[in-house]
Amino acid sequence: MKKIKISKTKHSSWKCGKLAKGCRLCVKGQKLVLYVTGICGKNCYFCPLSEKRKNKDLTWANEMLVKKKSDAITEARLCDAKGAGITGGDPLLRLKRTVSYIKTLKKTFGDDFHIHLYTPLENVTEKNLKILHKAGLDEIRFHPELRDQRLWDKIKIAGKLSWDVGVEIPVIPGDEKEIKNLIKTISTEIDFINLNELEISDTNRDAFRKKGFIQKNKVSYGVKGSEQLAKRILRYCSQIGLSAHYCTTTLKDKEQLGSRLKRRAKSIACGYDIITDEGLLYRGAIESSSDDLISLRKRLMRRYDIPKYLIGTDREQRRLLIASWILIEIADDVHSKYHELILSLVEEYPTCDLLKTDVRYI
Repeated sequence: MKKIKISKTKHSSWKCGKLAKGCRLCVKGQKLVLYVTGICGKNCYFCPLSEKRKNKDLTWANEMLVKKKSDAITEARLCDAKGAGITGGDPLLRLKRTVSYIKTLKKTFGDDFHIHLYTPLENVTEKNLKILHKAGLDEIRFHPELRDQRLWDKIKIAGKLSWDVGVEIPVIPGDEKEIKNLIKTISTEIDFINLNELEISDTNRDAFRKKGFIQKNKVSYGVKGSEQLAKRILRYCSQIGLSAHYCTTTLKDKEQLGSRLKRRAKSIACGYDIITDEGLLYRGAIESSSDDLISLRKRLMRRYDIPKYLIGTDREQRRLLIASWILIEIADDVHSKYHELILSLVEEYPTCDLLKTDVRYI
């Protein structure tokens, strides 16, 4: 079997062979992340899902809580997504919902809108896979149990259909023997394997601590030892000719998320916004206890001769948004005339929740 060359990608990851199409779009921030449900029949100690998603039967499109399918379409458009990754929980536990989203996304954006899906093997059946394939799913990624081979044969079923089939697993220090055994057993049934750097989150931190896992350094959420093992597994995949990708926490947090934030920022930025190098929105904010933001906006526009495109309203957070350079210039006078207003310069995510990363009151 021909050995495949290992190379470092420009997205802070390593690969041998070709990246799966889902990965090629994901690393550029071009994928909508669609959490169909947080319900899952498993209880993996390493699961990084947050408390607000884990075991909750809710749907999220990136950071947006989806109440109707059009919300997911809106989020995909705002991010200029070229595809979607469907995950959970286990999407197969809500198969009807999952299929509906696949069909809606394909109908809205066309057949070239690439959709991949993640699922454990517990609810995989030939019938379910055929339903997903017929709906338009392009790529499926399985999460097998390393220490329980009883369900591994289900992966063979997926190979009967015309889509890309892969396996995606976290690289847990100490599991080298088990990972190699998995690869040896299923390598002829899959097109690729993705190796995810083991990641510490708020929900798995205690479990990791009990197992002796620690952060590899102060600036990464990756677990010490995961990367070294992943590179050994890459070499093994290279030797047997299996395409593999080692996906680092840096790729997820900086490359993938950062690129997606920049795409969304470009879609929603207004005249008063500055997009930072990280894809955040830098803007001035004027908080008011009054519900009549429109009147306040008009008064400030008249008094300070502010063009209307440089000041807007944010009813949800009861504030006006204004160009930072203008707010700095008028701050002293605003404080002297409108004592109840709170002025600040903020950096916040260009997501639907507008999560603030920095607030400086002036």
